[in-house]
Amino acid sequence: MTGASTLPRVVFVNRYYWPDAPATAQLLTDLAEGLAGRGWKVTVIASHDGNAGTPVRESRHGVDVMRVRSLRWGRHDLIAKAGAYFTFTFSARRMLRRHLQANDWLVAMTDPPVLAPIAAAAARRAGARLVHWLQDIHPEIGLALSHSRLLALLSKPWVRRRDAAWQCAQACVAISRDMAALVGQHGLAPKQIRLIPNWASGGESLAPVPAEQNPLRRAWGLAGKFVVAYSGNLGRVHALEPVLAAAARLRNEAGLVFLFLGDGPRRPALEAQARAQGLTNVHFLPPQPQARLSESLSVGDVHLVTLQAGCERYVFPSKLYGILAVARPVVFVGPPHCELAEAVRHNGAGLTVDSSDPSALAAAVRDLMNDAPRCAAMGQAARCWSQATGGRRAALEAWETVLRIS
Repeated sequence: MTGASTLPRVVFVNRYYWPDAPATAQLLTDLAEGLAGRGWKVTVIASHDGNAGTPVRESRHGVDVMRVRSLRWGRHDLIAKAGAYFTFTFSARRMLRRHLQANDWLVAMTDPPVLAPIAAAAARRAGARLVHWLQDIHPEIGLALSHSRLLALLSKPWVRRRDAAWQCAQACVAISRDMAALVGQHGLAPKQIRLIPNWASGGESLAPVPAEQNPLRRAWGLAGKFVVAYSGNLGRVHALEPVLAAAARLRNEAGLVFLFLGDGPRRPALEAQARAQGLTNVHFLPPQPQARLSESLSVGDVHLVTLQAGCERYVFPSKLYGILAVARPVVFVGPPHCELAEAVRHNGAGLTVDSSDPSALAAAVRDLMNDAPRCAAMGQAARCWSQATGGRRAALEAWETVLRIS
């Protein structure tokens, strides 16, 4: 906190912030409040959630929060989502024109994906310093999922604008080594690229809850069951069909439940597919409140982290950190040679399975279900890995280093 009175203001821009539930909202809330607690002046520009009880402007835990009006409906509809992106970008641009000042730090996240050049223009106009906090890389994710040559051609002008926005920043903060390496291929100097991994939202408060003491296990009728959990966004980048295929192979295993905790654009189709196949061992439940994260994550005996092949350089599933914090083994379903798979194997925290092989996933689940000591040992290794990362405290220190660039 030395010299706190001379610290510049940090202005964050992201579509979501507290009390919103998406992961970027929780991470940004953790970081903004953590910096404010260390003496930084912090402002957040985010979208309003539409609830009458949510103020347009407030000071919360030392953070000045400014919420702009934008569309919020249709999160699962592409056209409606584009409308939400456009209206927030327009409103955020106008707010930055009014409030961004010389020598401020502007930290732009990647929701919406079109924010990078808007933030670069705003920083240049105000004489502010710029950081891009990269949670995912667009349009590369869409190109990897669509395999469309036409989309790749049409995306080239946008990629050039985004790259120019990255290049004029003081720093681009990537959340994984694979992502940092990718950013380095787009014209940035090595000194501009910083690697700061995400952390478990909830930080030090996250801890394992024993099955016999977990009220959610009783409330959800899971007492005595072996629960294979997937907790988080059910989005396009996640390899989820192999999970249902594995559940179908294990439908006759007594006491085994596959539990999806969360929401996302693919949830309706996954639920319909599970019903069509008569998969009574597959359950879907809505996202749980942040205050119950230890309990909800501890419901799983094993957790799945999934990723579509081809997306591994463009996104890193932050749900991993919460799983590690509650000492649960990880079964990673995705590309076998990516950073995440290698980390799971290196730390002894679980198993890795190629997403093209549902039979291997079914075998991995069966092996862990029938080997409680091995499952427990992997859970303890996960907890040790979690503690070794340093969590939010290490991230805060790394962010302060970035923001002290002269």
